Amino acid sequence: MKKRNNAFDLLCGICIIRMVMNHITGVCGFAGADWWVPVMDWSYFFMSFFFFKAGYFNKTVDGNSKEFCKKKFKQLMIPYMVWGAIGSAIFFFFVWFILDPKNTVVKQLQLQHIWESSMFYGNPPCWFLLSFFMAYIFAHLISKLPPLLRIPIPKALQWHHHKAVVNVKAHWLILVFPWISWWLWTKGNPLWLSMSNVFIGIYLFYLGRLWHFAMEKMGRKVTVAFSLVMVAAFVWLNWKYGGKYTMSENRWEGGALIIISNITLSLCGLSGLLLSMKMPRVPVVNFIGEHSMVFFVAHYPIIQFYKLVRSANVKSLRGNWDDFTILTVVIFAICFLLVAYVEKVPWLSGRFKNKV
Repeated sequence: MKKRNNAFDLLCGICIIRMVMNHITGVCGFAGADWWVPVMDWSYFFMSFFFFKAGYFNKTVDGNSKEFCKKKFKQLMIPYMVWGAIGSAIFFFFVWFILDPKNTVVKQLQLQHIWESSMFYGNPPCWFLLSFFMAYIFAHLISKLPPLLRIPIPKALQWHHHKAVVNVKAHWLILVFPWISWWLWTKGNPLWLSMSNVFIGIYLFYLGRLWHFAMEKMGRKVTVAFSLVMVAAFVWLNWKYGGKYTMSENRWEGGALIIISNITLSLCGLSGLLLSMKMPRVPVVNFIGEHSMVFFVAHYPIIQFYKLVRSANVKSLRGNWDDFTILTVVIFAICFLLVAYVEKVPWLSGRFKNKV
C-alpha cells in the first residue's frame, strides 16, 4: 500500500471540517456570528488548497488527450452528476410532494439556475468537481502548447546555459490567470456553470507543482525558514489589509493583489512547515482527509434532508443551537459510516480502476 502523506491529509481534513461547519453554520443562521466570522476571515484559502494539493502531487498532465480527458471525466464528472442527482432528488421530492406550493423555498426556484451555475439544487458543493475537472483539462491543453518564444543565446553565454536557444513555455501565462478570475468577478462572473473560478484554480494547480519542485531544491532547513517567513507575511498582510476570496462564487472582497498574495503565502507556507516537520497521523482529522471525497459529496444532501424535514414541519433552523448540534453529530457520523460503502462504488467515489 502506498504510504500516506500525513501533512497533506491533515490539511485536507481541516479543510473538509471547515467546509462542513461552514455549511452547517450557514443553514442554522450563524454565518454572520461574531464567533464564526473570524474563522472564515482567516481560513478563506482552504478551498483553494485542493487545487494546490492536486498540483503538488501531479507528475504530469501530458499524454494522450483522449485517454487523459476520459480518465478525469470518470474520476470527477461521473460523481458530479450522480451526487448532484441524489441531492436534487431529495430536494425536489420535498418541493413537489411535501412542501406547500407557497413555501419560500419553492418561490426561490429559478430555471436559469440549471445552466448559469454548476451548483445543483440539493447539493450545491458539487460545483467544485466541475471546476476541478475543467482545471485539469486546461492544464492538459497548456502542456500541448508550443513554446511562446525561442530566445537565441549568444555564444559567449552558452557555456552557462548549455543551449543555443532557450524556449519560453506557455506556463508563464499562468501568472495572469488569477487576474482573469478577478476581472470576471468585476464583470459579474458572466461565464456559465461557475467557470469564472477555473482560472485561479489553474494557477493554484501549477503553484503546487512549482512549490514541490522548489522544496526539493531547497532542502528541509531552508524550506522551514522560508515557510515561516511566508506564514508570517500572510498573518501580517491579512491582519493589516484583510480581504477574502469565496471560490464557489468567485467572489473577491478586498484588493486582488492582497488576496492572491495571501492565498499563495498561506498555502506554500503552511504546507512547507507541515511537510518539513514530518507530521504524525492525527486519527480523526487525518481519516477525514484520507476520505475527503466521501465527506465532500455526501454531507450536503444530509443537511438538505434535515432542513427540508424541518421546513415541512414549518420550523426554522435559524438560531437554534439544538439543530446545529444535531446536524454536526449526524453529518459526521453518517459520513464516517458511508466511507466503507461509497469508496467501493466507482460511480459514487470516482475510484475507477486504471487499465493495465
